[in-house]
Amino acid sequence: MPFTPQEPIPRKEKISVEYLVDKLRERVNINIEACIAENQCSEKFISEADLHRPGLALAGYIDLFTYQRIQVIGNTETQFLTHMGKDKQLEAFRNITQFDIPVIFLTDNNELPKYLLQEANEAGIPVFSTPLETTRFMYLLRDFMEDQFAIQTMVHGSMMDVYGIGILVAGKSGIGKSEVALDLVERGHRLVADDVVMLTKKNNVLMSSATEMSKHFMEIRGLGIIDVMSMFGIRAIRYQKRLEVVLELTLWEDTKEVERTGLNHDSVSVLGLDIPLIHLPITPGKNITVIAEVIAMNYLLKHYGYDPAKAFQQRIKSSIGEKAEGGDMSPKRAIEYFEGDME
Repeated sequence: MPFTPQEPIPRKEKISVEYLVDKLRERVNINIEACIAENQCSEKFISEADLHRPGLALAGYIDLFTYQRIQVIGNTETQFLTHMGKDKQLEAFRNITQFDIPVIFLTDNNELPKYLLQEANEAGIPVFSTPLETTRFMYLLRDFMEDQFAIQTMVHGSMMDVYGIGILVAGKSGIGKSEVALDLVERGHRLVADDVVMLTKKNNVLMSSATEMSKHFMEIRGLGIIDVMSMFGIRAIRYQKRLEVVLELTLWEDTKEVERTGLNHDSVSVLGLDIPLIHLPITPGKNITVIAEVIAMNYLLKHYGYDPAKAFQQRIKSSIGEKAEGGDMSPKRAIEYFEGDME
């Protein structure tokens, strides 16, 4: 059965502002202070990852105001309000507080007058401040939000970090995926997930992880469940890894065609992204672990601009060209002169 990812998991419909602020503080390590209406955070929800800066809305143009997004007020918006009198500030600020805004963030240690904060409080809009500059804060916040609302799917296989390359070992049930993963762990590589692998599409990259239930655990048929982290140590596991290659194990008798040169590259579409796919027929005595290591190293070579298959093809073309010109085509040694070697 060929490798086929499952259907995408429906993305989150919404997250609460309370959850957002807690995670930005704990996981992203952003210094965030509450200005007003922090008690409203559990009742406010965000339904999309995009952010918005309400400069035009403060100026009075609200026809296209995307109030449902997180609102970020930076230096530009703050300076715009500062150059007004109190009445004009209130009028401008009410242009946005009349909408059901989920949350407002003030960046770069900017502050709002107390009467504007009171307007937000009366509207039930939480306001937070951070010392981070606007560009940096929006980058970190957007990255977090894209992760929260990312498309996900599940695949069956063993996800490994081999020489820094994320390889998903796939194949039909019972073919030996977990055994290959265990052998790779024994050789110093790192387990990401076994059996069920969660894939998340983030920033046009597929990130992999285990499920909360199965992380660090592995099932070896005939032995049972083992805890890889307890047995091999913290260096034997990873919480996340980018998926770069799918290695599909197949039985030799089920394989119709086998790639011999590496010039033809198969791929599989996962969540709209094409991932290199290698079909590897297995037979008794074949060392799949070493082949997986070679696949990782070969991928690194290609990444840095050297393709062995193309280099060999070019060598053949050059040899054919010499023959066409009447050159000597008899087999030649790889070395012209054997130095004295008495070993």
